[in-house]
Parts: sequence; structure tokens; C-alpha cells
Amino acid sequence: MKTVLVAAVLLIDPEGRVLLARRPEGKSMAGLWEFPGGKVEPGETPETALIRELNEELGIETWDSCLAPLTFASHSYDDFHLLMPLFACRRWQGIAHPREGQELAWVRAEKLGDYPMPPADIPLIPAIRLWL
Repeated sequence: MKTVLVAAVLLIDPEGRVLLARRPEGKSMAGLWEFPGGKVEPGETPETALIRELNEELGIETWDSCLAPLTFASHSYDDFHLLMPLFACRRWQGIAHPREGQELAWVRAEKLGDYPMPPADIPLIPAIRLWL
């Protein structure tokens, strides 16, 4: 089974809320909410991938020094295995806005369970609640 490396970020605003993005129609798992991020391309580190993805998807900039490793997910889907490091980020430049048709929501940690998520993301919620 192929392993896919995807980096995700927990963007935390000054009020302690985190950003979720809803997968748009036409993508796999459309309609589910996830933490921003994306596939790590060959030659990239997870941090570099996140910096690129945040700019492409949300129009914001951040830096390696602002990305703190928090936890990770390891989940087998039918046709691939997902390995997803999750980083925390409290500092970025710009205002997050959807650039790829996704819906965005700033959510308090205790409300994360109210948002339907991909199976790999769900086990991250308890660690996030402990950390926040």
C-alpha cells in the first residue's frame, strides 16, 4: 500500500479558535471539514509544504519558526496509507480567505466534534483539546 505524506496545520487565532476548511465539491471526501494543509511534494519538508499550501489555499504567509510540531495521524484508507504531521501556528501574515472554493470556519476546540471530518482527522481532536 502506498504511503502519502500530508502536512496539516492548526491555525490558532488570538481568541484560541482554530481554522477548519470544508472540502469543496469535486474533491474526494467533499463536504468534510479538515485542518488546512496538503501533500508534501518531492524535495519539500512538511514545513515547506505548509508554507506553500497556506499561501495557495488561504492567501496567508507564515514561516518555519512559527510552525511547532504538535501530533500526527496515521490512517489506512482503502487505497493508501496517510501519514499526517500536525503543526500548531499562532503567527501568520494576512487574513485567511478561501482561494480554492472551500468554506472556512473558526472553531473553538470543544466544538471540533460538531464538524464532520475525514477519518484520519478525528483522532487528532483529543490531543488538540488537551493542548489548547
